[in-house]
Amino acid sequence: MTKTRTFFGSALLAIALAATPALADGPIADRGEAVESAMFEQDRATILAMAGDYKVRFDMQESTPWMGSYQPLDRKISGGRESVRVIEDTGTKIVLQHLLVAEHEGETFVIKHWRQDWEYEPTRILAYVGPGRWEWTDVPERMRNGRWSQTVYQVDDSPRYAGWGEWETTHGIRRWRSNWTWRPLARRDAVRDPIYDRYAAINRHQLTPTGWIHWQDNTKMMPAESGVGGLQPVVQEYVLNTYTKFDGYEVSAADAYWSATKDYWAAVRAKWNEIAAAKGGIAIEEEANTGTVVSGRLLELANEIQDGTIATSDAIAEATGLIETHTATL
Repeated sequence: MTKTRTFFGSALLAIALAATPALADGPIADRGEAVESAMFEQDRATILAMAGDYKVRFDMQESTPWMGSYQPLDRKISGGRESVRVIEDTGTKIVLQHLLVAEHEGETFVIKHWRQDWEYEPTRILAYVGPGRWEWTDVPERMRNGRWSQTVYQVDDSPRYAGWGEWETTHGIRRWRSNWTWRPLARRDAVRDPIYDRYAAINRHQLTPTGWIHWQDNTKMMPAESGVGGLQPVVQEYVLNTYTKFDGYEVSAADAYWSATKDYWAAVRAKWNEIAAAKGGIAIEEEANTGTVVSGRLLELANEIQDGTIATSDAIAEATGLIETHTATL
């Protein structure tokens, strides 16, 4: 690793970091092999600590309008039960799969939810660049040391957004903050056909004594010829998702679903990765209700595997064919 900044003594460094959080945005100096190794292991432990069973509270609130004519939406609070499982751990890459467990009329069912991939010192990320498009974006070399990228994937394992940042402990709190990222609209917004079509966002993950939180600082943006880069801010939104450790639901349903469908979803992930590598990223049409145009069918195929109405090999063949057919070269 290369030393990128000279500091005048460890005491001065500690004071500077405590007094000026913005320094976290700069390059991380090489801290020596022993410290780098210890920090790496601490980062891994923090990421792995997000796995478990949870009661989740979703709290979304539009706050400051950046256009005088815009009326912010009312605050929306919802919740659910979610199991988070480690499905891959190579050391420098950790993959966490989220599974919603819901009940309706006395029946328990599982909904494959989002996925988060963490990668240590990545050279590039698959970043959202606009409606239906994700492109490979280089992580500046000077910003890689000691940092992790987080790539979030949609329910069908297509990409959603990606960013990179440093895990750090500030005032006794373990946290990760992303760089500025573009994000596609969440379903709650997309179904309303709003004037904005993307978010400019910073994401944070923090451990808590009872679990962890994921909070988002979203600036909702609309196309505008007179705006900077052809975009204009509409309204600010703050989202706080709180994961509280809880196993008072049918956790076994999540594990049964994953046991039945994990080979299928592994093949789906591999196909998306293959397309992203071969076609320079991902370009696919999206729908407000489902995300990508193939999402609904990919989820149905997983349910059919669990129900025993289709063989895993046949489901994989259909799913990978759909992904190939509906993606374009960037």
